[in-house]
Amino acid sequence: MALEKKDKKSLMEKFATHKGDTGSPEVQVAILTERIEDLKLHLDIHKKDNHSRRGIMLMVAKRRKLLNYLKKKDNARYEKLIADLELRK
Repeated sequence: MALEKKDKKSLMEKFATHKGDTGSPEVQVAILTERIEDLKLHLDIHKKDNHSRRGIMLMVAKRRKLLNYLKKKDNARYEKLIADLELRK
């Protein structure tokens, strides 16, 4: 379920705001989105896995908080991020 190092690194390089950026909201949201997508596939197969279902709900809530923060701080960066990740508003 965890992301591989190379996948995580490529996400960091794609969404980083500067060189060596690992903690900006864009990078965090991108990584969470990838983890959520992986977990969605798992839950399609294992419908009764309630522990993973709780985990996905926590990740979605954290992603929503980060997106709200980014929208409040810099709306242009928020709009670009949701367009790049193909998230709905």
